[in-house]
Amino acid sequence: MRSATTWGLVSLALLIGLGVYLAPLQPNLVALQLTFTPAAFAAVLAAWQPQGVALFRSHLPVDGLLLLSYAMFGYLLVGNSTVFARFSGAARWKLALVLPLAACADAAENLLHWWLTAPDASAAAWIYTLAGVCASLKWLCLLAFAAVVVWAWLQRRSA
Repeated sequence: MRSATTWGLVSLALLIGLGVYLAPLQPNLVALQLTFTPAAFAAVLAAWQPQGVALFRSHLPVDGLLLLSYAMFGYLLVGNSTVFARFSGAARWKLALVLPLAACADAAENLLHWWLTAPDASAAAWIYTLAGVCASLKWLCLLAFAAVVVWAWLQRRSA
């Protein structure tokens, strides 16, 4: 359990650090993540202006560390925590893969955003949609994992 706690604290520190670092972006980062068309994507980049786009691009390597850390946290938490003792082996295995799946979607999103925010970038419209789908899958996995953890913890407490 100690290694899950360590990875969780690393994830939290990176998340807070990136949040502070990216706070100047208006609209916020999620606005870009949840665009699905070239026009919507371009509108966010236009609002950010070149310095905001440069700020966004500069965070991507650190975001790579964040996604690796939260993937490890989720996998180890499910594997080593008694919170999930009531879950079947198959359910635990599936839940253990949720945050690594989110991290894979996050990595794909980051690569696509790196490409799409490059100077003079051009891509087919479906690439923008794919980036939005990757971000959506990431957020869905993160929120679902959090909901299951809270539910399992509450079930365990009431038992």
